[in-house]
Amino acid sequence: MSFELVAWPAQGPVTAEEAAALDRAALPPHPAVTAFAADLAAAAPDTGLETGGSRYAAVTMAPDRADEVATLVYGLAKANGLVCYDPGRGLVHNLAPRTAHPETQLHTGDGMVVIDPDLGLIRDVLGRLSPRNPFAALVLFGHHFVQVSPEPGGYELEYKDSAAGRLYRTRTADLADVRRAFEEYATDDRSFLDRHAWEG
Repeated sequence: MSFELVAWPAQGPVTAEEAAALDRAALPPHPAVTAFAADLAAAAPDTGLETGGSRYAAVTMAPDRADEVATLVYGLAKANGLVCYDPGRGLVHNLAPRTAHPETQLHTGDGMVVIDPDLGLIRDVLGRLSPRNPFAALVLFGHHFVQVSPEPGGYELEYKDSAAGRLYRTRTADLADVRRAFEEYATDDRSFLDRHAWEG
């Protein structure tokens, strides 16, 4: 069994439904696909790659290297202006809108790591929390992070101020509250800290 990611040029944000229905053969050739393929071949020459005549890039990798290679693919796709679709997770990595800090990292309990994720991806990841994907975190290393884990009846939110060495926790029953807090954190808005009652 292999893990696949698909990248292609798009005019704007793409939904997961649009990505799943994409007719790869109907895409026009694009130099960004060729540039992506060259970058990937230089960085990970043992990775499987199909380019469909420079229309798209379908990257396959062994499951034991999926986390490592996928992080590379997400970054190269963004650098070359390509949307990247993860069919296994049903998630799309769009080019915009982005987080306030390019160093922001998105980590998930099922092994995904994305540097400078788009806001739509963050929102969709939060909707996939489950026993198989037991947490999601946005991290600005050396500064702070926000993390969420599902629990019976709702969600536990954590916020760590790394500079102060303080970890705070709160709970909410509403996924919309979690999504709002993550979007605020991602856009450098700390309103969520005042809106919730934190322990810590």
